Amino acid sequence: MAKIVVIGGSGLIGSKVVAKLTEHGHEAVPASPNSGVNTITGEGLAEVLQGADVVVDVSNSPSFAPDDVMEFFTTSTNNLVAASREAGVGHYVALTIVGTDRPNDIDYFAAKAAQEKLIRASGIPYSLVHATQFFEFIGGIATVSGNGDGIHLPNNLMQPIAAEDVATAVARTAAGAPLNADVEIAGPEVMGLDELVRRGLAFRGDPREVVTDPEAPYFGARMQERTLMPVDGVQVFATTLDEWLPANPPRD
Repeated sequence: MAKIVVIGGSGLIGSKVVAKLTEHGHEAVPASPNSGVNTITGEGLAEVLQGADVVVDVSNSPSFAPDDVMEFFTTSTNNLVAASREAGVGHYVALTIVGTDRPNDIDYFAAKAAQEKLIRASGIPYSLVHATQFFEFIGGIATVSGNGDGIHLPNNLMQPIAAEDVATAVARTAAGAPLNADVEIAGPEVMGLDELVRRGLAFRGDPREVVTDPEAPYFGARMQERTLMPVDGVQVFATTLDEWLPANPPRD
């Protein structure tokens, strides 16, 4: 069994990854600023990575402002790569997003692409898990896309996935041999971004109207129709939106 350090181990995905790895007998160590590990300052990295076989990075930027998010992922990744190399970590796993290598103007995606580039160039055996958009994002998308006359969203195609399934994929990858490659994961249903939010709000009795607007931005940017769609070879997980909704009340 391996010692696996999970950076961002107290978050939505990280806490699930830690639980799954622990259940299968691994020594899964959650690491975050709350536990004295800070990838921006480097505090605690050397200590937590001592004796680690695998590091898993599922951390996220506290700010999505363009400069902030780029600074977070480049600084954090540079520090984590250096500390992992020094500790002799044999497998570097990171969770990233489907679409970072597709045409888009999304600042967050650009920052994740920069993170990916640093990991590939690190010399450490790696696996990059690209997930589609999470069902858990429904409320957040509605909030940032709303205005006085409804929630305006494009009908760009997507294949959203449950966070539980994302955690399963990340944990399996961490427990396996390095891929030295990228893998994509997705849910079972293809739908428009507008349809995802419309169905989610309707199920929860939210009266806000979702307006299909091909010109509407997504988090401030416009995408091509299939930017958020996985490619051939994607690993498809089983949880549907209709199965997920009853078990997942809105997140605060």
